[in-house]
Amino acid sequence: MTDALTLQRRPEVDVSDLPAEMPWILRQLLARRGITTAEQLDLRLQRLPHFAQLHDAERAAKRLWLAIERQEHICICGDFDADGATSTALMVSVLRAMGAQQVSYCVPNRFTDGYGLSPNVVSYAQQQGAQLLLTVDSGISCHAGVDAANAAGLDVIITDHHLAGAELPKAYAIVNPNQPACGFPSKSIAGVGVAFYVLLALRAQARERQHHAAQLNLAEWLDLVALGTVADVVKLDGTNRVLVQQGLQRIRAGHCRPGIQALLQVTQREPERLQATDLGFALAPRINAAGRLDDMAIGIECLLSEDINTATELAAQLNDLNAERRSIESEMRESAASYVADLQLTEAQLPPLLVLHEAGWHQGVVGIVAGRVKEQFHRPTITFAAGDDGLLKGSARSIPGLHMRDLLERVHTLQPNLIERFGGHAMAAGLSLAPENLEAFKQAAVAVAEEWLEAEALERTIVTDGSLDASCFTQGFVEQLQRLGPWGQGFPEPLFDDTFELVQQRIVGKNHLKMVVRSSDGIILDAIAFNVDTNVWPDLALREAQLVYKLQLNHFRGRTNVQLLVEHLLPLR
Repeated sequence: MTDALTLQRRPEVDVSDLPAEMPWILRQLLARRGITTAEQLDLRLQRLPHFAQLHDAERAAKRLWLAIERQEHICICGDFDADGATSTALMVSVLRAMGAQQVSYCVPNRFTDGYGLSPNVVSYAQQQGAQLLLTVDSGISCHAGVDAANAAGLDVIITDHHLAGAELPKAYAIVNPNQPACGFPSKSIAGVGVAFYVLLALRAQARERQHHAAQLNLAEWLDLVALGTVADVVKLDGTNRVLVQQGLQRIRAGHCRPGIQALLQVTQREPERLQATDLGFALAPRINAAGRLDDMAIGIECLLSEDINTATELAAQLNDLNAERRSIESEMRESAASYVADLQLTEAQLPPLLVLHEAGWHQGVVGIVAGRVKEQFHRPTITFAAGDDGLLKGSARSIPGLHMRDLLERVHTLQPNLIERFGGHAMAAGLSLAPENLEAFKQAAVAVAEEWLEAEALERTIVTDGSLDASCFTQGFVEQLQRLGPWGQGFPEPLFDDTFELVQQRIVGKNHLKMVVRSSDGIILDAIAFNVDTNVWPDLALREAQLVYKLQLNHFRGRTNVQLLVEHLLPLR
């Protein structure tokens, strides 16, 4: 909580086109995040782009409709994260509701099959009797799997959102906004969003044929779309904000499937107060834990369950897996921190990119550890663990200023024999390589990072929305702030900074600092900082500090009060 960092306040911007009745600070918050007109605040479903703008969506829908008419066996080939799980559950559930009687799914095992539609996964699907393969949240880089399916006489429909390579797989249809031929306005839509759009196109096929499936209200599945979208940490552009907001509204109103209801119960979240951050920090990790440590089928079956008792049992399993995941992650994070400390480098001497590997690290958790190390040291980080196939499995997390997938592609171009497989986005990517290539890869990756990263990108700068006055520390203001969401990636939740007098400090739980603070206006407020260093806090000699915080409402024993959620605590005197 006392990181060496620089605070930078967002500048004031023009807010003249936003509603004058809205408080000035709220108009500033919105305008700084790209909301410049009142129309952009309209998050109704009618604001979504039409599915016809998504390349191949109609071609995919026609093939799916033919499969329903013929009662072909459709196999959904998913992915082992929360976006993949929600995409799979969405497709299976809606196709069955539309009359498909033979719908199954298979998800690659993270440890034995690797990512995406591989020849192994095609073989699994064939064993299930599949006649049509449909990928969700994967497939755009799965050339070998598509070729294997084609050789077996199976059509493949790819629905994905990951960046396309120079050559596309030879699939029957490819629905992906990030392929060259696609003019869809939202390039940030998650895998579950792409799947939802294909289902919109499929319902249009039903309408053309005056089939009863045309009456399906696809909005009933937006709880899944919201969960998968937030879980995948995609940019909350206009399209994604609509999808997430509409899904949240349904959950808050109690219109969600038993699996999500059970996950809310096990995480002790009240549906009517649910925020996008709850989906990302409470529900998603429990679904992800299944894919990281066990079998994602547990997560998918929880989401597919139509019975609350079954869903509750599965949610409890997911909760246990998440507790195990957190324990493993904690040990690995300590190991990684020790690894970096042993380098005996100051922050100024740290390389521009960290490449870490320790024997015994868990393959399913390296991505989370990469993210934590990246946050701790403000360096792009790639962590490796041994895979069951003898290869090292790496997970990469980046910082603004370095496009991680582009870096991997550059390394692959310079030294084609180092990386076996890779894929991903600007901020996150995955790769595999032979153990004997680790040192050469490390040298090549660090060299590219040194070339590409500007010195300013390596400085730890926290951008805030500035100071607040007494009028903002009220329940009404915080509720207004919450209604302007959903907040998330690319539409960041407002972060403020102010100087406060520290009235009280105490540790609660294991390592959380609970405070009572007084603002410069004399307002007394509760504040909490999670996961502090208990060797440093509480510091009863400290009377004043600069807090970087978010505003939240704390509901306790029937009372509601404003609380500061402290992200950084900077001692002053």
